[in-house]
Amino acid sequence: MTAAAVLSLSACGGGGGDSKDTDTDKIAGAGQGDKKSDAPSPKASEDGVDRPEVKLPKDVKNVFEGGKTGDAKKDAVLADNERWLNSLIEAVTVDAKDHPALKFYGSGEALLSAGEYVQGFKEKNKSFIGTIRYYDRQVTFLKEGVAAVTYCKDGTKTYPKDLKTGKVDRSIPGSASDYAYVNTRVKKNDKGVWQADSVTSTTGAKKCM
Repeated sequence: MTAAAVLSLSACGGGGGDSKDTDTDKIAGAGQGDKKSDAPSPKASEDGVDRPEVKLPKDVKNVFEGGKTGDAKKDAVLADNERWLNSLIEAVTVDAKDHPALKFYGSGEALLSAGEYVQGFKEKNKSFIGTIRYYDRQVTFLKEGVAAVTYCKDGTKTYPKDLKTGKVDRSIPGSASDYAYVNTRVKKNDKGVWQADSVTSTTGAKKCM
């Protein structure tokens, strides 16, 4: 939980970018959740928080499995974690000068690593299309205002896109490196938002396959 945030370009499954072979950078995704949600962010009026809009391209989708836990505090943490992940993928796949949602839902090491992650795609003129699945999501409260969110991530249904040509490469099959187990430390800020503060991930985690 105290390790620096680690975000891998291998988040583009199905033959995505520069995957790392180390066992400390994966995003798993083989859970069997009961419910799925593509647009987790409730309207601002529902919780009183004025939130920035997050909108993914039509050919990019985040699917969150598991639905609500029945615990209001845990559900609030999971909802903001979904928004954080949506804002991260939006920053990679949407061409814009600024991405306010990323700064709204991230802080500290997580925000720094997210910036490096997004820049890694931009420098190579890459993006991706497809679906990323998040499952086996759990919330553990560590102390007042601090919690850990763990989940598996499956990027096998994503495909790299060349931003210069617009070409999508669907020729490379998904592999173990497209799965990861992620541990995110979140903190509740003065606005009531559970911001991602640090992230560690294990690529190719067997528990997620």
